[in-house]
Amino acid sequence: MLQFSKYQGLGNDFVVLEGRAGQLDASIRNPDAAWIRRICDRRFGIGADGIILALPPETDGDLRMRIFNADGSEAEMCGNGIRCLARFLADSDGSQSGERWRIETAAGMIVPELQADGQIKVDMGLPFLIPDEVPTSLPVGSAGLPQGELDVAGVTLSVAAAGMGNPHVVVPVEDLKTIPFETWGAALEVHDAFPAKTNVHFLQVHGPQSLEIRVWERGAGPTLACGTGACATLVCAHLLGLADHSAQVNLPGGPLLISWPDRRGSIFMTGPAEAVFDGVLVPELVPTPVAALTPEPQAANHRADNDTPSSIEAEFNCATACQETCQKPDHCLRAEAQRQVQALLETMSLDTMITLAGDSLEQRTRARVDRETSG
Repeated sequence: MLQFSKYQGLGNDFVVLEGRAGQLDASIRNPDAAWIRRICDRRFGIGADGIILALPPETDGDLRMRIFNADGSEAEMCGNGIRCLARFLADSDGSQSGERWRIETAAGMIVPELQADGQIKVDMGLPFLIPDEVPTSLPVGSAGLPQGELDVAGVTLSVAAAGMGNPHVVVPVEDLKTIPFETWGAALEVHDAFPAKTNVHFLQVHGPQSLEIRVWERGAGPTLACGTGACATLVCAHLLGLADHSAQVNLPGGPLLISWPDRRGSIFMTGPAEAVFDGVLVPELVPTPVAALTPEPQAANHRADNDTPSSIEAEFNCATACQETCQKPDHCLRAEAQRQVQALLETMSLDTMITLAGDSLEQRTRARVDRETSG
């Protein structure tokens, strides 16, 4: 059985899998891109902009986060995602306002904090303004960040770039409603100026403390919100003289408050994250456990001369070797794994499975209500 939780932050939604106690199999800790795509598919899977794994820490953090885009690629960080993860942790553990978590990410240590109103304030760390760290081939301009002009779909656009552990390009425009959003977004995501691709944000300035952006996310396309993108937008707008050091950034999914009080210090993001539902994946959607794909070594006196040595046999993985056709029909590892899963299901009623999911949701809901009542 594999339980999951669905969370959203300003409409940017994620499937969250609990693995802090090491309970996730290696096939999920290091997931196949095709599996990620299927789970995130809004017609054939759960539907999400990405999948978040809560894992044991590797250094001095409280936990480690891995996040995967809907296309199966792994992201270094995600602002909305980490708020959703923090809210999941708060709901799961019954945390009170003021609770902070040191979360290890591919972009470094990120520290979210639960606020009294249920929102999540996140210390996002320092922005990356050196081209190689974004990464981008744009040179540092007069505003002190990578900037320049790029040819996009036959049009020359003035752009600025910043990194938040993941790459972002910001494009100031006069009117968000009149731009060819998808054409420019798709072209900029894969532009040669961004060797690791990039997230794209079109910016309309309504005032020094009021910014509006439309988001084209790397690996996901148009989304309702992007937390790291809102931070990168505030950084670029502030350095370009378009905004104060603190502003409300309005996204299609709602507003985020972004603050950069010290150019030598961290950026802070404050915004909501909410539970949507809990559930249990049917066995057909659960990756075959790695242990089930690894056969027991055969005894030497039971192996024919032309059999594969046990050291090589143990490395055989039918998930990759048998994509076209089964390579071991007389000893099909996948069939054996499915048999074990079916045997488990035959001992567990549908009511029991529903109860497992219901209990998980009830526990988080009760923790959230108790916290809000006591606050």
